[in-house]
Amino acid sequence: MDGGLPLDITAGTKRGSEELFSCVPPAPPIMSSPANGSDSKKFKVEVHGGVAAGAGSLSRVLHVRKLPGDVTEPEVISLGLPFGSVTNLLMLKAKNQAFIEMSSEEAAQTMVSYYSSVTPVLRHHPVYVQFSNHKELKTDNSPNQVRAQAALQAVLASQGGVHGPQGGVHPSLGGVHPMAGLEVPGMGPSPVLRVVVENPFYPVTLDVLHQIFSKFGTLLRVITFTKNNQLQALLQYPDGMTAQHAKLSLDGQNIYNACCTLRISFSKLTSLNVKYNNDKSRDYTRPDLPSGDPQPGMEHHAMAFRFVCVCVGVYGDVVRVKILFNKKENALVQMADGTQAQLAMSHLNGQRLYGKAVRITLSKHSSVQLPREGHEDQGLTKDYGSSPLHRFKKPGSKNYSNIFPPSSTLHLSNIPPSVVEEDLKMLFSSSGALVKAFKFFQKDHKMALIQMGSVDEAIEALIEFHNHDLGENHHLRVSFSKSSI
Repeated sequence: MDGGLPLDITAGTKRGSEELFSCVPPAPPIMSSPANGSDSKKFKVEVHGGVAAGAGSLSRVLHVRKLPGDVTEPEVISLGLPFGSVTNLLMLKAKNQAFIEMSSEEAAQTMVSYYSSVTPVLRHHPVYVQFSNHKELKTDNSPNQVRAQAALQAVLASQGGVHGPQGGVHPSLGGVHPMAGLEVPGMGPSPVLRVVVENPFYPVTLDVLHQIFSKFGTLLRVITFTKNNQLQALLQYPDGMTAQHAKLSLDGQNIYNACCTLRISFSKLTSLNVKYNNDKSRDYTRPDLPSGDPQPGMEHHAMAFRFVCVCVGVYGDVVRVKILFNKKENALVQMADGTQAQLAMSHLNGQRLYGKAVRITLSKHSSVQLPREGHEDQGLTKDYGSSPLHRFKKPGSKNYSNIFPPSSTLHLSNIPPSVVEEDLKMLFSSSGALVKAFKFFQKDHKMALIQMGSVDEAIEALIEFHNHDLGENHHLRVSFSKSSI
């Protein structure tokens, strides 16, 4: 069938309510940092590989300088987690320094490159990361280093990683249980915080939130949105411990004098999916993301492919899609059979997507041809014949009895036990859409109904959040519902 697709889509200890900024924005933060601690324990470093590399030369061992005295081992480890596995850690608290050993030189290089443009901050302090002249770390059994190794093993265990550079329990642990006395990121609080700004007398921007929350650790992603006439945000740290430290320090504080109060809670989401870097959302690990402004090219091709595979896929299994070379606002979509093509056309023709009507007719072509081997078509043709997301590949699938026209109410399924109503409402409103009502199924909390502000918003939400990763190996399933709440 031929479908006109609109591709120009824009698509610590809790303190009192002291102010983070002075009364007139913008102003420098007035947070103070704790005094540096000390640790005079001896340490030992062995250099392997034969050739010593000066600072700035490639090595999988990184030197971290100017650490705050009260920094914890998991906080230092969290600097490396977004870039790969951390295989060893050596803490030099008396010198406010540490060495982090990454699993590969490539991971270390990515980490140094990123932090050269975005200065990491731990506990209000900017810290500095550079290549070490050591090629590999070997630590001793001093109490300070045993604790560092215990922290490393706890983090790796919580992430399902290897326990130590050679696998198994690190030899320097000396029988100490890796979880002893530690709160393990990933097994405790979520790394994602939900922030509500109350009494916003002054405007609070994404950059203001980043300035405040990056004092406690490296922020990976931020999404801001308005709900119930309140500014809200989701902020993702590398681990739950860093998020907990930020929450304990900032919950209940005012950004400016007697206004813009932060109310902070943990989100059940374990990660954020950011599509655009702009004034509403930011992925600090992906500076290459577009701003969302309508521009011709692959971003719009990807949006078109996602539309036909998710939304058309509600009414049948999409086999192939081809965006026309000379008419890139048009596409050919091949369904598994003629009945599914008729269903998709009857339910979706005339529906609006991002402000434009989608027009669908039957095509004279019986199939979509793949480009010949060796011929480049600029990524305009996709084959989804083996997609695991097909809903109707089993004969007599019960999904055939759950085909309904687009409506403002969506059916959600495959919800993990830890995800609650507020998490899902926040997820579906994070793109700026209105969530009017929500209800779990009484006998099965793996399923729910959610009512959006309009049919158009429901269509966009289905495209955005079908197959969304909710954690615990659960991917959200979204379809249109005939019910209302």
